Amino acid sequence: MFRKLFLDHPAEVGENYREHFGVASSFGIVMVIGGLGAIVHAFVPAWCKTTGSTTINRLHKRIVDARGAHRDARTIEWMI
Repeated sequence: MFRKLFLDHPAEVGENYREHFGVASSFGIVMVIGGLGAIVHAFVPAWCKTTGSTTINRLHKRIVDARGAHRDARTIEWMI
């Protein structure tokens, strides 16, 4: 049970628990900040005009780049 809760998923994405904690928490913090900017924008449309979309684009690039690095690190020659 411990392995399932804390170790399996980080291993699936090529990280240990500590690395995964850092990546996941940094994503979460950035999402909260971006979400707060979007809420501010909802109240005052002239403020934080691009905060939400900029945050989404930045996080998307980070995760796509990370997946590419993880994929490129594999040693298999083919994949189904």
